[in-house]
Amino acid sequence: MAGTSPAPTKEEKAMSRRHRADKREILPDPKFGNIVVTKFMNSVMHAGKKSVAENIVYGALDLIEGKTRQNPVSVFEQALENVMPSIEVRSRRVGGATYQVPVEVRTSRRQALGIRWLISAARDRNEKTMTERLSGELLDASNNRGNAVKKREDTHRMAEANRAFSHYRW
Repeated sequence: MAGTSPAPTKEEKAMSRRHRADKREILPDPKFGNIVVTKFMNSVMHAGKKSVAENIVYGALDLIEGKTRQNPVSVFEQALENVMPSIEVRSRRVGGATYQVPVEVRTSRRQALGIRWLISAARDRNEKTMTERLSGELLDASNNRGNAVKKREDTHRMAEANRAFSHYRW
């Protein structure tokens, strides 16, 4: 067996440590031409069923337009803005003790957390369909109410309570 190399070692199988993976480019959604709506849709999606997620999100935005008589994308963006955290706590271990250190949240992470919290809050609601739950949560969030906004306030309160440990920031 000349010319064949031995089986790869554990180190060779591991992911490359040389540089971070490139961010994939996300295309804007077909109806509103908004990239954030696409990201939201991708987060709603279960088991790769994009068309189902599309129907849920567009249905929710149509319900919002029917109820408020406003542009549904602006209501969605306002809801997301009200949910995105600006500060969070990270665990930091210093000399045997673990401290909850408040740190500012990167813009991309803020958006990802906001989207995640909106969807999980919508799934926990008790309306009949996911479309109704999502539209209800988005309307609540745009008016600074609802569980997703409560989650953001709890995160901020936690960071505020642990402000004494902010000198452990790294």
